[in-house]
Amino acid sequence: MQIKIILAFLLAGGIVTRLPAEPIDRHALVTRHNVVLEQFDIHNPLSVGNGQFAFTVDATGLQTFPDAFTDTTPLGTLSDWGWHSAPNPNHYDIDHFHFKEYTDLHGRKVPYADEPGNVITPEIKWLRANPHRLHLGQIGFVLLKADGTPAQPNDLTEVHQTLDLWDGEITSHFTFGGQPVDVETVCAADQDAIAVRVVSPLARQGRLGIKIHFPYGTGEIATADWNHPEAHTTMLLRTGADRATFLRHLDGDVYAVDAQWSAGATLTNTAAHEYVVWPAGTGDALELVCRFVPAAATAPLADFATLRAVTAQHWNQFWSTGGAMDLSGSKDPRWFELERRIVLSQYLTAIQSAGKNPPQETGLTYNSWEGKFHLEMHWWHEAHFALWGREALLANSLGFYDRILPRAQGTAQKQGYAGARWPKMTSPSGKESPSPVGPFLVWQQPHPIFYAELQYRAHPDAATLKQYATVVDQTAEFMASYATWDQTNNRYVLGPILQCAQERFPKNHTLNPTFELAYWRWGLETAQQWRLRQGLARNAQWDAVLKDLAQAPVGEGKYLFNETTPDSYTNPKWNMDHPAVVGALSFVPGPGIDLPTMKQTFDWVWANWNWPDTWGWDYPMLAMTAARLGETGHAVDALLLDTPKNHYALNGHVYQREGLTIYLPANGGLLYAAALMAAGWDGAPKRPAPGFPDDGSWTVRWENLRVAP
Repeated sequence: MQIKIILAFLLAGGIVTRLPAEPIDRHALVTRHNVVLEQFDIHNPLSVGNGQFAFTVDATGLQTFPDAFTDTTPLGTLSDWGWHSAPNPNHYDIDHFHFKEYTDLHGRKVPYADEPGNVITPEIKWLRANPHRLHLGQIGFVLLKADGTPAQPNDLTEVHQTLDLWDGEITSHFTFGGQPVDVETVCAADQDAIAVRVVSPLARQGRLGIKIHFPYGTGEIATADWNHPEAHTTMLLRTGADRATFLRHLDGDVYAVDAQWSAGATLTNTAAHEYVVWPAGTGDALELVCRFVPAAATAPLADFATLRAVTAQHWNQFWSTGGAMDLSGSKDPRWFELERRIVLSQYLTAIQSAGKNPPQETGLTYNSWEGKFHLEMHWWHEAHFALWGREALLANSLGFYDRILPRAQGTAQKQGYAGARWPKMTSPSGKESPSPVGPFLVWQQPHPIFYAELQYRAHPDAATLKQYATVVDQTAEFMASYATWDQTNNRYVLGPILQCAQERFPKNHTLNPTFELAYWRWGLETAQQWRLRQGLARNAQWDAVLKDLAQAPVGEGKYLFNETTPDSYTNPKWNMDHPAVVGALSFVPGPGIDLPTMKQTFDWVWANWNWPDTWGWDYPMLAMTAARLGETGHAVDALLLDTPKNHYALNGHVYQREGLTIYLPANGGLLYAAALMAAGWDGAPKRPAPGFPDDGSWTVRWENLRVAP
């Protein structure tokens, strides 16, 4: 008997699996979205990586022509551990920064790391820019014309480059000077190493080599300063005829690069911090492996073939397990584009956003915001891993909150609060960066509770409770103490001082933003559930705040953006930036939110918002709101909304503006929304893919996704 669809809900491991009549052909699903470039494309550089290390290349498969990408997406070699701080002769430190005091609802003075008068002083500039992620080294070809002059990008012809997603490999072909060049590039899955193999007659002719070039550090976009060779040192240690170690010193920061090349090839020091591996001249092939480490390694380097095989095995396993979503049976012609975005976003977040620290918006490609990462964006980068059955990748960075807990507790204490107040723009140290916005944001505060809850839903056991209990408790302690008692109206309120997620509103006058109120409710109630799971009584103070926390403000049948902006819907200066008001019912399940009121709010936002002035994660947020409201057509439309900030390039990246040509929170948000729409959410309608239209236009086959909160 033919069984067209079998629905099986398996709770083992917390994963809900929808089994189609036949298992999804995952190889076909993934490889139909391999990225193929047929020209030298400065807007679509490709990357390989392993989650804590990434390497971005041009059409040659290496970083041969970095200057061509100066105004688009810089070609970087970045890691989760590679940070640099410039000299600090004035001993600037946020702990000694002059905090500006603001008056809260009761006249209490609360200190913040503000920029007074929005003036960027040398102190503020240094504190914001240090430490910054470091470009660890540029690896590119030396290509020489017959007369010995170097190649330019337009000298390459017959370009054909493929990102093989299934094996995690970039293969590149081009012709130069009438000779073919074929390149294979991989990033090792188990170490921070790049392995490359090139085959070309040019290798025998002495017209092709591989250059290794080391820069100084900077917080600027390119992550590399090539103009100060005197400011850093590179020490070469020869460890064999075909091996060497480069020891790097930049001010107080050190790291090492172990290199190994084909037998018979030679290493030449051509300039300060610059070395070239030249092939032996007896064959067409040249291989090079470069391993980047925080300190000199002792383990031997594997060769190209070994690293290529290990990497392919890793990526085959990655794609064969975890979640999968096949839309190919859909009648809606947009299915291919949505599926492409989903597949490429899985790859990009896996190589860029799965390290021990929260990622920056541009991941491990180049620097944004002086190389710092933003904790309010941590959710959009990584929460999706848990819904796609890859919660271990999310867990990698959650230890960061334990590491900076004493500092976060110190911030809360300095401001007169309990618990831990998490920073916004920060680095592995957890130190806050001065800003007229960042220190005043609060919507990152409930995030650690959300991450812990996702991990518990995946692994509902005592070990998970023990692992995250302290961070959950200290987060909730701050949230409860931050809510201020409004004696006039007998309620707890949020703000002022407060910068809400829609950053248009004045921090010293904003009260009770709708999104933050809903997220506060959910976070405190979830923290109470964590206490009960541990056999503890509910916290009385948290319950008092939950009981009397202000209700989301309403005006003319719609939720106001915040209580102090009654002209939310009449003043056009407010309908831009993040439409955070609908976020109260998005990834946040919407406690205290009235569905008809939110529907009217959503409908107004959909019809009136200034879409060019938004950000890439706003569209997944809209999609989740629409799905929970039953507006499934709008949910799909939101994911595919034709607007500049929601354009996914050939390489899967999402352009936002000049200087921010990639934006990984958009990719991560898309994945969370897609999983929610396919597998559902707590209380979702009991039908397949409840977030997609149920009119026959979409056929959603999926495996190994989890139900969202």
